[in-house]
Amino acid sequence: MEAATQIQSTAADGFEAALRAQGRRYHDRHPFHQRMNAGALSREQLRGWTANRFYYQQNLPRKDAAVLANCHHREVRRRWVQRIVDQDGTADGDGGIEAWLSLGKAVGLTRREMEDERHVLPGVRFAVDAYDTFARTRPWTEAVASSLTELFAPELMAERIAAFERHYPWIDRQGLAYFRTRLTQAPRDCEHALRVVKEYCRSPQEREGALAALSFKCDVLWSMLDAIEWAYADR
Repeated sequence: MEAATQIQSTAADGFEAALRAQGRRYHDRHPFHQRMNAGALSREQLRGWTANRFYYQQNLPRKDAAVLANCHHREVRRRWVQRIVDQDGTADGDGGIEAWLSLGKAVGLTRREMEDERHVLPGVRFAVDAYDTFARTRPWTEAVASSLTELFAPELMAERIAAFERHYPWIDRQGLAYFRTRLTQAPRDCEHALRVVKEYCRSPQEREGALAALSFKCDVLWSMLDAIEWAYADR
């Protein structure tokens, strides 16, 4: 019995290591993102990134609602619903989506042009919509695994705050509230998601599916930056 438990533990450790290794493909390595942190983006490029990333942000609650709809485990749903509350808030002016609208205002975008999606690029829309479809149509465990890009997010958020404060002093610091909130939310969320994936993805096929899901999510984020970089290259 002890030997079997040890084998299972070793396999779980290897699975987690494989998930964490996907960090090599995270979008913080994208040239556009690296230029942003180096202070090399123009105001128009930052506005383009903010407006397009907002399309992703406002679709996250729909992705998380798909997890809830497809998951049969009440204990998972009880925790997962917090993600929707974090993004949508519990009242007007509250939540991550509202915080991202504040970032838009801080970089010079109006609320209307953020919400009417006039700046959303076809490539960004395609990538985000594909992610939403993935969450709705694939096994719920794979949708959960796709969220594990949050394993790599806290360090990214800290670097982004420092970079924005250092290189873009024209941005109102109150507009950075979303990033500061994610410094605590992201570790909490990824701890839960990682525990769920390790618990419910036990067969080789399930673990392969989880790894493929996380790889797909990395592709989504990278493709968004590809589209933004191409569209705003000369602005």
